[in-house]
Amino acid sequence: MGLLTKKKMELIPDLQLGIWNAWILMSVFILQMLVIMFPGKRPRRSSHVPSSTKHNRLERNIAAIANIVWLSALVYSVFLPLKSGTIWFYAGISVFVTGLAVLILSTINFMRTPTGNPITKGAYRVSRHPMYLATFLICLGAGFASGSWIFIFLTVVMILCFHIEALVEERYCIDKYGDAYRKYMDNTPRWIVF
Repeated sequence: MGLLTKKKMELIPDLQLGIWNAWILMSVFILQMLVIMFPGKRPRRSSHVPSSTKHNRLERNIAAIANIVWLSALVYSVFLPLKSGTIWFYAGISVFVTGLAVLILSTINFMRTPTGNPITKGAYRVSRHPMYLATFLICLGAGFASGSWIFIFLTVVMILCFHIEALVEERYCIDKYGDAYRKYMDNTPRWIVF
């Protein structure tokens, strides 16, 4: 094994407040939000489906659950030490870096697309929801790197909720962009392969 130590994934790892915790990985979301908000009002206005979009009760509840789970994961990450030197850490960092690359690319694509046009270039050519995909990969990477089954469970719940939110976004985009978005949907998978 060489430099790798043998540590198992834990259901409830030892929690401690520290610098070398999973919050370091999760902080990319705060940085992304600041980048999107910084240039002005246009990205902020078009970064969410308007509240006037029709949501059924299940969709509203799922959106609330997704936000609670995401915030819980963010807070939990502050107390969750990374398991450096383990195979889990290196596997997690690999998944995290992949997610980070997708997040950076999709954020750039989002910001460069003129208001009033569907986003269909860059990362959006291989996935209709690359930011959700990136969030899943980053959180999954943080879960592996910290050796926490609870964090991985939160990540799985989060992506299941994001799937419902993605359906709402697609419905909104069909209403807003019409045939242009339908054509895009025909040529681009929702996630990557599916």
